[in-house]
Amino acid sequence: MQTDSASRFEALLLRWRQRLVLSERERSALAPELAGLDRQLERLAARRLQVAVFGRVGVGKSSLLNALLGEERFATDLAHGCTRLQQQAAWNQPISGLAGLALIDTPGIDEVAAAARHRLAARVALAADLVLFVLDGDLTAPESRALEQMLRLGKPLLLVVNRIDCWPAAEREALLASIRGRLSAAARDLELVAVSAAPRRARLRSDGRVRSEPVAAAIGPLQDRLLALLEERGRLLLVLNGLRAGDRFCRHLQAWRLGQHRRAAQGLIGRFAALKATGVATNPLVLMDLAGSMAIDAALVVQLCRLYGLKINGAQARRLLGRLSGHGALLGGTQIGIQLLLGVLRQLLLLAAPFSGGLSLAPAAPVALAQAALAVHTTRRTGQLAAAELQLGARLGLGGPGGLLKRLAEQDPQVNRWLRHCQASDGGLAQALLP
Repeated sequence: MQTDSASRFEALLLRWRQRLVLSERERSALAPELAGLDRQLERLAARRLQVAVFGRVGVGKSSLLNALLGEERFATDLAHGCTRLQQQAAWNQPISGLAGLALIDTPGIDEVAAAARHRLAARVALAADLVLFVLDGDLTAPESRALEQMLRLGKPLLLVVNRIDCWPAAEREALLASIRGRLSAAARDLELVAVSAAPRRARLRSDGRVRSEPVAAAIGPLQDRLLALLEERGRLLLVLNGLRAGDRFCRHLQAWRLGQHRRAAQGLIGRFAALKATGVATNPLVLMDLAGSMAIDAALVVQLCRLYGLKINGAQARRLLGRLSGHGALLGGTQIGIQLLLGVLRQLLLLAAPFSGGLSLAPAAPVALAQAALAVHTTRRTGQLAAAELQLGARLGLGGPGGLLKRLAEQDPQVNRWLRHCQASDGGLAQALLP
């Protein structure tokens, strides 16, 4: 069942990529992002899955990978972490549905004066299909922040506590309980596996000195769980990461398009705002004001669609209509209130006409100005809403990666757990339309 679902979503993702139309300027401006997407899709087509370790410096990430491989492929340092660059090695484990497995080592995330290596570790972990988040004791504040970031990015994780042999047997359960207690609500359902990747024991030498010597790694529970997960979900993990890569590219693309058309969109919104302000201020009939405002907003949405080169489907149109209707109701309700107030004021002024010298017409000008200002505000807000909806629709359309992610999460409870805390931000994109 998992293979059928993965195959279906893989085919839909590749079809989306084949149909993705980009201008030469877009290809040039987004060349790194596009190359990253295509590398991910190439790995998907080749069925080559990546598992990366991630964590603080010196927690034994390299030792853990060596223990999984059964040989010393990654350099280790007993005193401190020594990984400076991304390294990887093939893991010769037969997994159905996969043509290859790679284990990837990353630098520590908290090295002093090593921000570049920290960023490299984060990028590698983000590109990997599964992350082993390694601890060697209770959860620290930097680890907690990094863990939350991975969860917000929708990254599948296994939480590994290394060097469990360094803790007395009576304290191990208390340590694991403490780690679970420090996890945020978003991380409470993560699997927690305790291992000893490179344990050592004391040995009394014949000369009376005590020295430590290595003993066999104790990683059985992790290896068993990891292989079972890859056997059951490996193909799906590849597809999921491909969809996330496609969704990230869509975000970059829409942000770039919004930025490129920002000035033109502002001018377009300004012209429609002026048109609506003129109509509302000069038209004495409230119902005609509302109808005219809705027609102008609809025309603005159509023009923004053409400007951004985006299409709007029926569901988007209904959402936009609902939101725009709310703004129209605000305009209409304000106008009605103003008109009622004006009517009462006019009656009072008519009664005082002999003494007012024709001042009964005085309120008309400020009312018209207030209506015009409100019309300008609602039109600008309409433009922002339209841009946000168009961007969301481009991502979550039925054939787009965002829409496919949503459908996959709805169909698969495990994928839903991986993605439910995902909060990749679109912040600021709708604001790109503001002057």
